[in-house]
Amino acid sequence: MVVEALRGARVVVTGAGGGIGAALARAFAAEGARVAVNDLDAVAARKVADEIGAAVVAGDASGVVPAARTALGGGIDVFCANAGVATGGGPEADDAAWELAWDVNVMSHVRAARALLPEWLERGSGRFVSTVSAAGLLTMVGAAPYSVTKHGALAFAEWLSLTYRHRGLRVHAVCPQGVRTAMLDAAGPAGELVLAPTAIEPEDVARAVLAGIADERFLILPHPEVAAYYAARAAEPERWLGGMNKLQRAYEETAGSAGKGQGA
Repeated sequence: MVVEALRGARVVVTGAGGGIGAALARAFAAEGARVAVNDLDAVAARKVADEIGAAVVAGDASGVVPAARTALGGGIDVFCANAGVATGGGPEADDAAWELAWDVNVMSHVRAARALLPEWLERGSGRFVSTVSAAGLLTMVGAAPYSVTKHGALAFAEWLSLTYRHRGLRVHAVCPQGVRTAMLDAAGPAGELVLAPTAIEPEDVARAVLAGIADERFLILPHPEVAAYYAARAAEPERWLGGMNKLQRAYEETAGSAGKGQGA
């Protein structure tokens, strides 16, 4: 695929030491973009960067913009807010877990936009790619902090798009379901029940993102069936909630069985 908008573009990808982020970095580099690879794991970031001839900007995604701008020669054209945490639990999860999910899944996007918008609005162009998750359109059983903050990430991406599109800002919200990454491996019984059966590879997500950018689509769905689920959620919320509660009960049974097995 040839995406003209990416040829020669200066691109930052956060959380790019592995998984979806690494696949995005490789895909953008293959399109002729100049890429800066960001990850908390400096070794993983360097490995990906060396593979594709990219710059490395290790560290917290929340403050990466100034260093990435310098690494890319003074400007950023595309920012991929991909770093995320999959915090599980419900209201019983402690405040630290909720705060981490909020900080990484939402506020890192806000801080990046705050740093990028003056540059982008002045020149009349810029592209913000938010890795949201289908949980932002729907929800995820067993993971309230993740579900709530992914809804927040989607809301922020929508707000950016409706507020600045007439001033040249292009925004994309990427909403995959299960993807075969370390995050899926760590999702436990919920991931096995809900996500694993239809899980795709990170490279499939990257291809969907390239196609979405080429088509200038806000909502990018690597799992196309998510569109029907999202429509059903809006049109028939009681029926949808009933179906999700059935899934919740199956999750509780699965998690209970796993717990009994561990204690045997």
